[in-house]
Amino acid sequence: METKSEFAFSGSALNGFMMLFVNLAILILAIVGIVYGIIVLDAHYGDNGGWLLGGGILLLLINLICWCGFLLLEPNEARVLTWFGKYSGTFTRTGFFWVNPFYSSKKLSLRARNLDAEPIKVNDKTGNPVMIGLVLVWKLKDTYKAMFEVDSQTMASSPAELGASAKSIMNALEKFVRVQSDAALRQVAGQYAYDDEDAQTNEPTLRSSADEINEQLEQKLDERLALAGIEVVEARINYLAYAPEIAAVMLRRQQASAIITAREKIVEGAVSMVKMALQKLSDEDVVELDDDKKAAMVSNLMVVLCGDESAQPVVNTGTLNH
Repeated sequence: METKSEFAFSGSALNGFMMLFVNLAILILAIVGIVYGIIVLDAHYGDNGGWLLGGGILLLLINLICWCGFLLLEPNEARVLTWFGKYSGTFTRTGFFWVNPFYSSKKLSLRARNLDAEPIKVNDKTGNPVMIGLVLVWKLKDTYKAMFEVDSQTMASSPAELGASAKSIMNALEKFVRVQSDAALRQVAGQYAYDDEDAQTNEPTLRSSADEINEQLEQKLDERLALAGIEVVEARINYLAYAPEIAAVMLRRQQASAIITAREKIVEGAVSMVKMALQKLSDEDVVELDDDKKAAMVSNLMVVLCGDESAQPVVNTGTLNH
């Protein structure tokens, strides 16, 4: 079965202000006909009164129907028109117009809308529970799919009041976007680890590969929301943290990892400094040290350079002879 999509309304659309003047003239004519018809009937001037009264009532009914054909559209708004259930096109011309009042129309907004999703709990690739949230900017691209491919009635908070209200229809579509965004976010987050715990795999993670994650999130959202004719303008992860039940443990783990990394740098620097000190003493013949004294000196320097507290030097002023 061929999937239909949006097309422009090709029916006649008259200037709204001209038709407003015509409708007012018909209304005045109908009132005059009804009033004169009643006067003529009361005066018993023949059957002309009945014709005037009947014609005036008919014009009044036509006038009331014609008032339903006015359309007022602001920029980035659209009207989906149907002819007794058959899709007749989407009207997007900005201004004040009049169309056949027997067309049923529903108003939609084509403006960009923002969705700030509350953080949800998901399991990352390694099974750790994390809290993740996103911000999404979206807008309608295909009004046909938005109206007829998605059941807005069941998504609305109050289906009985949905009708042609743009606000209620857009709120129903926003509910669809929210549900699909939740599903897409869970799918993407489950494919990556929160962080590279080993610091050796160089695999993309939720923390370190934001651009790649956001790009894949947009792709998944586009696939899911295309059914409803919705275009994803931008999708970004705006909140990322460990779940409360493991946050304290993971914080201590990160702190321990940071301390180990810092210690490795300190030891590396201390060894380099000790090596340089021994080389200098040897090259400049400052003092001759045997292996035992070198070992003692290395031990003392490593304690001083790697210790957390400041060293307390002991000054040797000479050798005591007995």
